Amino acid sequence: MNWTQIINPLNNIALSALVAVLPIVFIFWALIIKKMKGYKASLIATAIAIIIAIGVYGMPVSLALLSTANGALYGLFPICWIVITALFLFNITVESGQFEVIKHFMASITSDRRLQALLIAFSFGSFLEGTAGFGAPVAITAAMLAGLGFNPLYAAGICLIANTAPVAFGAIGIPITVASQVSGIPEMAISQMVGRTLPILSACLPFYLVVLMSGFKNANRVLPAILVSGLSFAFLQYFSSNFIGPNLPDVIAGIGSIICLIIFLKFWKPKEIWRFDNEAPPTLVLKGQYSNAQIIRAWSPFILLTIMIIAWGLQPIKNVLNSAGQLQFEFPGIHNAITDASGKLIPHIFKFNYLSASGSAILSSALISMPLIGMGFSRGMKIFIATLKQLAFPIVTIASILGFAYLVNDSGITITMADALANTGFLFPFFAPVLGWLGVFITGSDTSANALFGKLQGVTATSIGIDPVITVGANVSGGVVGKMISPQSIAVAAAAGNLVGKESELFRFTVKHSFIMLVCICFIVLAQAYLFKWLIPVYQMQTTSTGTVIPDLSNGYVYLFVLAAILVLLSAFILISNRKRRIVQDEPVLNEIK
Repeated sequence: MNWTQIINPLNNIALSALVAVLPIVFIFWALIIKKMKGYKASLIATAIAIIIAIGVYGMPVSLALLSTANGALYGLFPICWIVITALFLFNITVESGQFEVIKHFMASITSDRRLQALLIAFSFGSFLEGTAGFGAPVAITAAMLAGLGFNPLYAAGICLIANTAPVAFGAIGIPITVASQVSGIPEMAISQMVGRTLPILSACLPFYLVVLMSGFKNANRVLPAILVSGLSFAFLQYFSSNFIGPNLPDVIAGIGSIICLIIFLKFWKPKEIWRFDNEAPPTLVLKGQYSNAQIIRAWSPFILLTIMIIAWGLQPIKNVLNSAGQLQFEFPGIHNAITDASGKLIPHIFKFNYLSASGSAILSSALISMPLIGMGFSRGMKIFIATLKQLAFPIVTIASILGFAYLVNDSGITITMADALANTGFLFPFFAPVLGWLGVFITGSDTSANALFGKLQGVTATSIGIDPVITVGANVSGGVVGKMISPQSIAVAAAAGNLVGKESELFRFTVKHSFIMLVCICFIVLAQAYLFKWLIPVYQMQTTSTGTVIPDLSNGYVYLFVLAAILVLLSAFILISNRKRRIVQDEPVLNEIK
């Protein structure tokens, strides 16, 4: 069976777009007005999309169901795999008692909730986004903040909003790479364009977060720390995206802002420690309560996580892991069965890269860290099963919303909405970020949104006499503010913050901030298109290369050997350091016995 997409089924693009947007309107209504649970809203939205795809767009029933199933499978792997392993790593840290040491360490830096949010949600979350992406940053940071004693709703909401700044350069710059591939614009040019838009948002975001948490007056009381956090991040993001490339801005900016803020807090402290209402005051922190060895041991799961995620992001290691552990198959019944509006067949190939997936890197970190934090594997297995039970409803939500995303893409529903926005002419640069926002809302991924709309953005810009790098960059930048309200992201944050069933509250917490930031980016892009043209980078369109390059695996094996050596040395250091500490602690007792 072969079916061709219909982009304007009602022969009126405005009317067709109104019908196409109905499932998205339903999601907003269900979560904001009806306050429906996330899994119910996503399942019903998917059903509505199936009805529209079949009844209005004429999509065969079998293709509509297969498309939904294909998306649901992608939701289970790799998306749910990341969430499960990230929460498992956090849970073993808590169950082993090591998170109490982490709490003490964070309190020794600052007990102020405002500054803890900047360190973990903003800076550390950005670093994780740069290395892993695809839900891991929100899952880990939301769980950490909730574990520190944050109000769970605030923990999840703040992490979703904080995740805005780094999304464009997430997962070692994959969103930029995909945007380049579909548009033909060099990666560096897109990186520079995005790097001249997002740092404005990044510089303001810490202040925005703290005002959201504690109000304007309380934010002003820690303004020096906010400026250090935001400006250091924004500068490093701008510098690395404009002069290094799209691969490392999040890693460099995340680590850099953490270091800058920690150093600053050694010389400056807020006059008053701010906590949430009805929260107990911070307990007195004794500096000598935990040794450096104990602190390193407590942080070891996250240290290992950082090392493993960085290693998994290196292409030579990915090549080796994929050669040893990847199953790839054409999804039966739908692969090359749909022809898009341009006459191209749409492939549906599922890649089960069970070794190179980010979730597998996180699981490896957890397994290696278990003996280091004193946890047996049998107990770890029980915690893993408990984690799966904890995530039962979020897994349903994520699988169904990815099924929805695949269906609206395959049926042409998404392109209908995009074409309607593309008809805005002179104002298209203003609406270009809305396309990216819409794509990320639907798919939960800036990468997917760029694959979906990148070509359309470039072609439309050229047709109205605008440099295409502006609108392609706008698709990337607009997408970042859609991440915080994507049902997939909401489900991940709710699971990590123990808010399962309260997705509507979390959605209502973030939705207005998404619109505010979207409007700001729309005006920035409009100004870049017509007023500040000197911001546009100089570039040449890249030529299409043909041929398949067979990867050289030798470098990958060398990298894996170095990784193994680092892990062995780190593990030995942690075990020996803690053994020496126990011997020193036991000596006075032995002397008394003698």
